[in-house]
Amino acid sequence: ECWFKKGLQSFIYTQNGTKRSIKERLMKLFLCSVAKKSTSNSQNSVEDEMEMATVCHRPEGLEQMQAQTKFTKKELQILYRGFKNECPSGIVNEDTFKDIYAQFFPQGDASTYAHFLFNAFDTDHNGSVSFEDFVTGLSVLLRGTIQDKLKWAFNLYDINKDGYITKEEMLDIMKSIYDMMGKYTYPVLRDEIPRQHVEIFFQKMDKNKDGVVTIDEFIETCQKVSVLTLLM
Repeated sequence: ECWFKKGLQSFIYTQNGTKRSIKERLMKLFLCSVAKKSTSNSQNSVEDEMEMATVCHRPEGLEQMQAQTKFTKKELQILYRGFKNECPSGIVNEDTFKDIYAQFFPQGDASTYAHFLFNAFDTDHNGSVSFEDFVTGLSVLLRGTIQDKLKWAFNLYDINKDGYITKEEMLDIMKSIYDMMGKYTYPVLRDEIPRQHVEIFFQKMDKNKDGVVTIDEFIETCQKVSVLTLLM
């Protein structure tokens, strides 16, 4: 049985045991208040364009973001409305991101995993996630190619962004996943289990036995064991 597949499963299960993909969590993260608005489509469009010019961080135009992502203009308007309702300033910092993400995992400690996830979205490493950062990552997770999605997943596990995944980085991610799941992790794992899983991971993925996993090794192994389906 592939431990890596189980590791991915552990962070896409909700507290009541219902399987839910990471992309659904990310959608809910910023869209929970969209339904509160009941204005017409034309009014929404005008308001979106006006408000995008008045928030503290002014995002790129919808047409430009449409060209850079796989979302339609209407979809971007809906996403933006949800984002600004949660983040009126136009950006979200790490503390706010952790607070929001913790709502999905009250049974555990999601702060460390949320830190890693925040860094994966913060592609320019400026300490905040803008609307552009959010929709760019979401576009990959929802509508990217298999290669694009695996590259995004690799970036998540590559904590220091040096182009390699080390055993220590994988161990940090695995521990954060189990901490996040808390008492709902089943079966209850001994402290040494995450490290044992990491050792198995490197035996499978580190093809040239140099102690690190490259993006090519990561993609090749993930495709062989079909773990990508858990990320969709």
